[in-house]
Order: sequence, then structure tokens, then C-alpha cells
Amino acid sequence: MNESSTRISRGYTEGLFSAISAGFFLTLIGVFFVIVPDLLDKIITFFRSFDIVQVQNIEGVFLPAPQNPTAHLTIYSTVEQFSIVWGIFLIALLIARFLAHSPKRKKADNLGDIVFWLGTAYLIHTLLIDSTKLDFTGWFGFWSTVIMLIGVSLIVRAIFLAAVRKSPA
Repeated sequence: MNESSTRISRGYTEGLFSAISAGFFLTLIGVFFVIVPDLLDKIITFFRSFDIVQVQNIEGVFLPAPQNPTAHLTIYSTVEQFSIVWGIFLIALLIARFLAHSPKRKKADNLGDIVFWLGTAYLIHTLLIDSTKLDFTGWFGFWSTVIMLIGVSLIVRAIFLAAVRKSPA
């Protein structure tokens, strides 16, 4: 196989991965709207419940939060389940990327996404669903840890790229 045909087949394979990912993502969203009763109404109620509140222990800082964070456990549970299923799909996609010899950057991005989505599922479960007292502090604490998780995801990508930098392909 010459270099030109390798680029074409690699581009074709990456295009297939992108199409499969987009299709699975949209299908997954559709499945949740089918299996969770009145999900659209619950989402609308969730966003309508937002108010601007002062962040505790920080003078003069006001951010949006639901008026009663504990009233939306169905939304949190649905997003947690979505994150788990999407994370598992991303693991399967990463395996496919290794088998198809995808570019290192695509694998690194995929790995970082796995860390983010499965980490988000864990944080939702721990900080929003299983929290003994979910209040504004817990709500803002959740979002603070999501920001940290984004950083961890980027670090995982960088570590992967550094580890495979010297290897061929």
C-alpha cells in the first residue's frame, strides 16, 4: 500500500468512526427520551427552577443554581446513566481505533473523553445523587470538580501522547 492510499483509507476509517459516534450519540439521546417518562418536561422544569444565588463562603459572587437541587434527582440519574453508556461506547471505540491503527492524537482524545465521561458519571452519583445533604454548596462543589475533571482529562491525553511519542505510527 502506498502512502496516498494509506491516507485515504485512514481518512475513510476515521470518517466511519465519526459517523458511528454521531449516530450512537443521537440514538442514545433518543433512547433516554423514550425510556425516561416525561424527560422533556423534567428538563424544562429543571432549567426553569434556576435562580441566581450567592456562592457560599465567597462574598459578592453570584451564580445560577436550581432553587432546590434535590428536586431533580431524575435528571441527575439520567445524565449519570447517559455518561456511563457513552463512556462504555467510547471504550469500544478506543479498542476499534487501536485495531484500525488510528492516529495517536485520535486515540489520546478518545482516552481523555473516556476519563471525562466516566468521571462525570462518578461525580454525579457521588455529589448529586448520593449526597446526604445536597444544597448550593454541593451544587457548586459538583461543578468545581467537573472543572478539575476536565483538567485531568487533558493531562491523561498529554501523558498518552508523551508515552507513545517515540513509538512508530
